[in-house]
Amino acid sequence: MVKVQEVTLSVPDVSCEHCVKTINSSLSALPGVEKVNTDIPTKTVHLRYAPERVSLQQIETTLDDAGYTIVK
Repeated sequence: MVKVQEVTLSVPDVSCEHCVKTINSSLSALPGVEKVNTDIPTKTVHLRYAPERVSLQQIETTLDDAGYTIVK
């Protein structure tokens, strides 16, 4: 059975539907990412992923490569 983890990331640069589409498509392309939900009003990205298939570091790098910085 695959263990799934959920995380909510703060991404202050999210401001429009283009941002949402870019983030969702970039993260959804990663192996192990099951669900991505980007919320403009709260500037957050909530995702479900399998940590044995993709690391949080890989997710953060993918967001950074797409032009979005995570605030910790």
